[in-house]
Amino acid sequence: MFEVEDNEGMRIDSYLSEKTGYSRSKIQKLIKEEQVTVNGKNVSSSYSVKVGDTIEMEEDLSYDMNIEPEDIPLTIIYEDDDLLVINKESGMVVHPAPGHYTGTLVNALLYRYHLTSGEAERPGIVHRLDKDTSGLMLVAKNEWTHERLSSMIASKEVERKYLAIVDGVIQHDTGEVDAPIGRDVHNRQKMAVTDVHGKEAITHFRVLDRFQNQTYIECKLETGRTHQIRVHMAYIGYPVHNDPLYGRGKSTEFGQMLHSYSIHFLHPRTGKELSFEVDPPKEFQDYLEELKKERS
Repeated sequence: MFEVEDNEGMRIDSYLSEKTGYSRSKIQKLIKEEQVTVNGKNVSSSYSVKVGDTIEMEEDLSYDMNIEPEDIPLTIIYEDDDLLVINKESGMVVHPAPGHYTGTLVNALLYRYHLTSGEAERPGIVHRLDKDTSGLMLVAKNEWTHERLSSMIASKEVERKYLAIVDGVIQHDTGEVDAPIGRDVHNRQKMAVTDVHGKEAITHFRVLDRFQNQTYIECKLETGRTHQIRVHMAYIGYPVHNDPLYGRGKSTEFGQMLHSYSIHFLHPRTGKELSFEVDPPKEFQDYLEELKKERS
């Protein structure tokens, strides 16, 4: 946390770059990702600081991160010279960050590959899954592929589908949630549906099965906001089951019942159509079977 005592009128990206020693582009990225607030509110990189401002940064920049390669098992679904498709386990953090310096997907990737794309702390990563969300992820092996995959995701050329078990019984067979998502002004660890610095977020869902108190659904993303499915389903009254942040009541160690089961895209270099599907983890499938037994 920074209390502004001098340099009034200075752009916030320049101010924080001077205070932390990090590049302006790094600071600008954090501001864009809404990891920087001034007096509890999000601002743009051009904001002029004022004496008395309280600046909070969600990401700890006071350390030099040294990411070590680690021999951690990975499930590779597809691989070529440009990219990987990985089935990430529930419980694995994608990239190192405060509180999770080791045991991440990036640590595992660096043990097996010489990745040359993306930021130093997130090599190869073009999109992410939450720690307790399992399933398919794309990884770029080089800068050329990283740029193109990132552009494809931004332009909605990569189709991603998820399976989820939510609390409550959804009566409609299909639905769409079109509601902007931004940082929760009351809890910086959470996202929320909000018009305050909220970004467009659209989630489509369809019901696969109904049970006494839960619903099994498929979700398709049009956008890829942080915690998007978890926030949207909680917003309409059907939170993802066992979600420790947005769910109902206490959750178990496994975390939310949310799985990225399908990914479909055209290879950025060859144009070849690629489509992959993976089953949910055992804990997810076991719980689903319990619900089916209770119904019969």
